[in-house]
Amino acid sequence: MNFPENLMYTKDHEWVRTEGNDAYIGITDFAQSELGDIVYVEIETLGESISHEEIFGTVEAVKTVSDLFMPVSGKILEVNPELLANPEAVNKDPYGKGWMIKVAMKDTSELSKLLNTADYKTLIGH
Repeated sequence: MNFPENLMYTKDHEWVRTEGNDAYIGITDFAQSELGDIVYVEIETLGESISHEEIFGTVEAVKTVSDLFMPVSGKILEVNPELLANPEAVNKDPYGKGWMIKVAMKDTSELSKLLNTADYKTLIGH
């Protein structure tokens, strides 16, 4: 299982990669493996400002539907267009082609509430 050191993580299994004041967000390798084959990603919050821990979308796998929680407050600037035609990108490359949203962060101090790689591994028992 892959846990990139340059990312931050949430207890709800989202990852965050920052680029200046922007953040790319997706679900972790652990989350996609627990969900199984992902068949649909629904994110209808483009252009909206979403607060920390609010739901920004859902991911549907063969067996279940899971909510996606915002790791940091901000405005959703972009939704990964590839996921409409190719939701399985989340399974194949969760930290690359399977990213879900790009956000303009409202308060970068919220990043301090996220987990580093070691703490996330401890959370999931790895």
